[in-house]
Amino acid sequence: MTHTVHPYAHRLGIIRDWKSRWFAKTPAEYRINVIVDASIRRFLKKRLRGMYVTSVEIERQQNAIRVIIKTSRPGLVIGRGGEGSQKLSKEIERIVMKVKGAPRLPVRIDIEEVRSPESQSPVVAYMVAEGLEKRQTFRRVLKQTVEKVMANRDVQGVRIGISGRLGGAEMSRTEEIKRGRVPLQTLRADIDFAREQAYLPYGVIGIKVWIYRGDIFSKKDEKHA
Repeated sequence: MTHTVHPYAHRLGIIRDWKSRWFAKTPAEYRINVIVDASIRRFLKKRLRGMYVTSVEIERQQNAIRVIIKTSRPGLVIGRGGEGSQKLSKEIERIVMKVKGAPRLPVRIDIEEVRSPESQSPVVAYMVAEGLEKRQTFRRVLKQTVEKVMANRDVQGVRIGISGRLGGAEMSRTEEIKRGRVPLQTLRADIDFAREQAYLPYGVIGIKVWIYRGDIFSKKDEKHA
């Protein structure tokens, strides 16, 4: 029997780098850092929903926590005159302070712009969720999204799966649409994966997106990693 592995974790150290980068000297420090990272990610997932965020990376220095937010709409996160990012860093500092035993460190936020959002799976997953929340029929949403993604020249294949009470049906089911190739077992394949949820009056619909952007052979090709 095969085991389903997360496409990102499967490629760590091969074509992907860790999304949390720091070093802990003791097991207790490691545990606290993991709890802090999980709290920051949970908060940002809720807070930045709809801002087309593709990834959140956390780095630790001796005297600060650096949070790198990659988004295709940086203006929404930064706000007018940088107000948004300042407010966000204060909110994250409050989240960190709530963790028992966590050191009180200032939080620095760096916002990076992502080109071609249609080739980023978190953005595509949110586009599907947005369509479903606007009460569009799920088949039309899937078809339109796949066509938008495949129109991007970086993309060689896409697969979108949705499950739940589709169309308000009494019994939940799973639907999937696929275009091109998505080689999940090829380690050099640059596969971007994301999960999202669409909140509808009759229940939550789960969304999974896989996007294949070609193979990575050398460091030069690592533009999306």
